[in-house]
Amino acid sequence: MTEPGNWRDQQWQHPQGGGPVQPPGGAPGSQLTPAPAYWAHPAPPAHRAKRRTPTAKVTNIIVLCLFVVVALGTLVVFSFSIGTSVFLVCGALALIPLAICVLTLVWIDRWEPEPKSALALGFCWGAGMSVVTALVVGGWVQPLLIASNASADPGMVGAVVQAPLVEEVCKGAGVLLLFFLRRRTFDGPVDGVVYAGIIAAGFAFTENILYFGQAFNESGGQPGGLLGIFVMRGLMSPFAHVMFTGALGACVGYAARHGGTAMVLVAWVVGLVPAMLLHGLWNSLTFIHGNFFVLYLLLQVPIFVLCITGIIFLRRAEARLTRRRLSDYVPSGWFSQPEVPMLASGAGRRRALAWSKTFGAEKVMREFIRLATRLAFTRQRILVDAKGGAGGAAAARLAAAQAQELQLLNAVTAARSELLGRHGAAAWQARQHP
Repeated sequence: MTEPGNWRDQQWQHPQGGGPVQPPGGAPGSQLTPAPAYWAHPAPPAHRAKRRTPTAKVTNIIVLCLFVVVALGTLVVFSFSIGTSVFLVCGALALIPLAICVLTLVWIDRWEPEPKSALALGFCWGAGMSVVTALVVGGWVQPLLIASNASADPGMVGAVVQAPLVEEVCKGAGVLLLFFLRRRTFDGPVDGVVYAGIIAAGFAFTENILYFGQAFNESGGQPGGLLGIFVMRGLMSPFAHVMFTGALGACVGYAARHGGTAMVLVAWVVGLVPAMLLHGLWNSLTFIHGNFFVLYLLLQVPIFVLCITGIIFLRRAEARLTRRRLSDYVPSGWFSQPEVPMLASGAGRRRALAWSKTFGAEKVMREFIRLATRLAFTRQRILVDAKGGAGGAAAARLAAAQAQELQLLNAVTAARSELLGRHGAAAWQARQHP
């Protein structure tokens, strides 16, 4: 990701006006404290933050506990179905593609990490509720599809039509649920991809255990059958479900950033179309006559490359949005002009973190970056909700976002003050002990 500006070469503007102030040591990365006049914006006085109503928090905890129980129960049932010893072996193998997916999603989510509790909720939905629902609903849907075309191959109907239809709806329901439960942190396409991806990773984890176990038992306990399906599902296509549901998540995240609940519901329905089409196209590879590896290179690899390209595009869009929204606070003095590219580019963040490490304040700098990014996305939500009119749900969301904006502004100022205080103390100690 390229840096949107060279903040090292820019003059530091006084936040309250009065012309440029050039810090004696340059910008973050130097060992000297910036000019005191630059930091004239006072830190907020100590105050007790307004507590949020516990209803939402309690609801999230209850839902998470429910999903954990369902996920564990699903795994227990599968262990009895395929045998405990086989389940343990297959579970260990299924952890490999799961780790690949989770580590990739963490990398995608680096710009503005989502709450771990929300990711855990999504994973448990995918590993438990969506699997159970897909099995139950699929048992009803497949006979209906076959009855409508008696000459159709049941295996092909199940893989190419029934599985994409039922599984994407079940996984997508979790994306919609996370939007309503975690609306404050569900505010962009990357968020949608991450939440949808973690749901899909949970679904694939449980499904892989079942497929691995069935292959092992059908091969009479021979490792060859298990190894073959592990290579195909676990190594050659670990991101399959993540890509399918990720397309839906990107649509929902885009709608969450640019509209209200109605737009999100429409985007959810629209997002099901590419998710189902990708799923059906992927599964159809099994029924196409020809060399499997050639078809894999011609069909599945390009889909994967297209998804990676889309993720890179979305991440760069997040950086541009962060820069635009943080720039809105420059005229009022909440941020200086050089701070914006420092906080809104990968290169700027790396240099800032390297600078903070020189005096033991890396944790504070990371919090400063996190708060500033959250502030930028909150402001974007304010701008969107402000277009919704003076009444209704948009007005309520606008008021809540404005309250959150003020809290974040105070928190950003306090983090900056702590960061510069630590830097000043380190500089003073260095002068005392040259």
